[in-house]
Amino acid sequence: MATKNIARTYCSASSRDMPNGALVAERLNMRERVMITVVIPTLNAETGLSATLTALVPAVVEGLVREVIVVDGGSSDRTLSIAEQAGVEVVASPAGRGGQLRAGAARAKFPWLLFLHADTVLEPGWEREAAAFMERVNAGAREPAAAAFDFALDDMGFAPRCVEFFVRLRCILLRLPYGDQGLLISSQLYSKIGGYRVMPLMEDVDIVQRLKRRQIILLRPRAVTSALRYRRDGYLRRVMKNQFCLLLYMLRVPVGRIAQVYGASARGATNRGA
Repeated sequence: MATKNIARTYCSASSRDMPNGALVAERLNMRERVMITVVIPTLNAETGLSATLTALVPAVVEGLVREVIVVDGGSSDRTLSIAEQAGVEVVASPAGRGGQLRAGAARAKFPWLLFLHADTVLEPGWEREAAAFMERVNAGAREPAAAAFDFALDDMGFAPRCVEFFVRLRCILLRLPYGDQGLLISSQLYSKIGGYRVMPLMEDVDIVQRLKRRQIILLRPRAVTSALRYRRDGYLRRVMKNQFCLLLYMLRVPVGRIAQVYGASARGATNRGA
């Protein structure tokens, strides 16, 4: 199994925290309920990929995450080495997040898909709430739906908290999570709505808009995303650019034109947030 290596360092500590019988029973129960393929698009993602993969380890140990696919768009740094050392599957793809996500989904073997950016770290305990959501869908307790996590930035101060507040407000009012919040969706629903499209920008908004409002669920665990680009560009400038691009998209400006405004040369490793 491709996830074997990233689980190895966690197993001994986890087994000490729970009686052996309970640990085995919990693992078997989790495996029977839900299984996930995680798809991570990368392009020169060495600074964040290790932390992103490490956050998946508890779910691998519990049998929830059964496969991790890193879809690389031509990295020239240590991204491929990190992925290979973790023991995950690596797929080569032309750069462009929409195409990379689509390529990863096409290789997935398990009934649920979790699309995750390479600089986004899911906080401890995410797997429990994700499993509960998937169980409700699988049991027919709610209609088929997709889920995203609560957005957070790995930075201190007033500016990142403001960004987080407005992202939360956008998600509540518009049910419009971005890709850096992750997207958890069954392979059946993913196929039904046509999956990710190959486009230079806005692929995350595009796929969410093909879901009904009631089909977008916001989970409580945080998806903590790198604030590096906010610090580099300036919080206000980056937020204004993000909102301007979203406005252009809603006004049906061609995505290629929007990509020119946004700066698509860095697209493969970009997050947007607010």
